Amino acid sequence: MAAVFLAGGAGYIGSHTAVELLNAGFEVIAADNFSNSSPESIRRVEQITGKSAVLYEADIRDRKAMTEIFRKHKIDAVIHFAGMKAVGESVQKPVEYYRNNLDTTLTLLEVMREEGCSKIIFSSSATVYGAENPVPYTETMPRGICSNPYGWTKAMTEQILEDAAKADPSLSVILLRYFNPIGAHSSGMIGEDPQGIPNNLMPYITQVAVGKREQLTIFGNDYPTPDGTCLRDYIHVVDLAKGHVCAANYILGMQGVEIFNLGTGRPYSVTEIVDAFERVNGIKVPHVYGDRRAGDLAEFYANAEKAREILHWETTLTLEDMCRDSWNWQKQNPNGYR
Repeated sequence: MAAVFLAGGAGYIGSHTAVELLNAGFEVIAADNFSNSSPESIRRVEQITGKSAVLYEADIRDRKAMTEIFRKHKIDAVIHFAGMKAVGESVQKPVEYYRNNLDTTLTLLEVMREEGCSKIIFSSSATVYGAENPVPYTETMPRGICSNPYGWTKAMTEQILEDAAKADPSLSVILLRYFNPIGAHSSGMIGEDPQGIPNNLMPYITQVAVGKREQLTIFGNDYPTPDGTCLRDYIHVVDLAKGHVCAANYILGMQGVEIFNLGTGRPYSVTEIVDAFERVNGIKVPHVYGDRRAGDLAEFYANAEKAREILHWETTLTLEDMCRDSWNWQKQNPNGYR
């Protein structure tokens, strides 16, 4: 049984990935500082799967703590989720974002090298394609100009990992470029639990639906798209998590660096998401249109052929599933894990 270390494993994508890894027979060791997550998520992962995971409260930048964890467990591969992730906040706090998101990576690489672990999967983002590349994005395109510090931390981390692998042929790296994960586990036991005001569309919709917020503001309805609102490639978080299992299986036998898009290849507009949510759940979401938000592109979506061909991964869950599961989670957990 291969052991996978989840850096930042108690967060939204980390906890869903923990479920899928445990169900696939992997041993899961997770560490998190709980700055934007809760230990309750991993307790619920264990309830969902009937299997146990090991969870440490530790900052991934803490070299001593990481060394202790790697010495306690024989870790075969690392999945690196640890990072601050709010685009708007990154513009306000660039230094904090660069310090946190780059330090986690550098510490992991140093400890991995010292402790003989040579496989790392990085939680990257479609934001690294920038505004210059045409849609749909393919993995052969160059990284573009990022529009915010959060995006730059993803692009810089990719570069760091590529350089490290070039210098050390024994290091294998997979860069997973996510599109827009939404949804929750169908049990309603784990889901997205943003601290404070949500930065992403779906948790904002569900918080309006549950009565926590008065209305949704849709930023811009004058984009060059069919209904004037932004088009995005929304992917169910469970499909995304299964992509990590495929990557974990693949990296155990590969050398060098591989990049994979994890998206559906089918973009939906913000208005379509709101309409689908209302239709599927039979609940109204009061919304208004506001000005465009700085840095938002009119559309972006994936070409996910490479992941289908090489990782044998493809999405199976629909927009309806995403909307139903998001509401199921919010309804059962109006205050998240608290």
